[in-house]
Amino acid sequence: MSSERPALEPGISGAELQRWYWRKDELAGFARQLGVRATGGKDLLTRRIVAFLDGVEFAEPARRRSSGSAQLSAPLGPETVIPRGQRCSQVLRAWFVEQVGSAFHFDAAMRAFFARTDGSQTLQDALDHWRATRGQGAQSIGEQFEFNRFTRAWHETRPGGSREELLAAWRDYRARPVEERGRI
Repeated sequence: MSSERPALEPGISGAELQRWYWRKDELAGFARQLGVRATGGKDLLTRRIVAFLDGVEFAEPARRRSSGSAQLSAPLGPETVIPRGQRCSQVLRAWFVEQVGSAFHFDAAMRAFFARTDGSQTLQDALDHWRATRGQGAQSIGEQFEFNRFTRAWHETRPGGSREELLAAWRDYRARPVEERGRI
């Protein structure tokens, strides 16, 4: 096993591909080069490419069916009922920023709230959920957000570190195979 990052070329094995950090745009370009579907999230794209490289059949995951429901539009108020299938849209973001200020963002807790709506919740319920989920300490960062997890871990050990130092450390981290750097 080499400790030098290989080129994305058709001769690479699935295992070797998985040893290294690849940006999504690199994977999408490689998928197109291979004639593999280049859509979807980074994890799905990686699994699709690995299956192709290893000569294994890949079963596409079942597509989520769109509810086809109408999405909210302005004007909005606390009594506005959230339809099933409501996306975390810019219209909603603007309303929440008016309510709680510029600190608002659709974090995992808010995305989960909207994913669970069944057509009986209101924007007041969502606002109450936002307020109830603040101050719970650092939330876990999904595995697909490797840069964000790296950044948090790096700042925890170097609270006074500069952005330039962080980015240099990130470049070094992602240039190493997984067995030399581990997973964050």
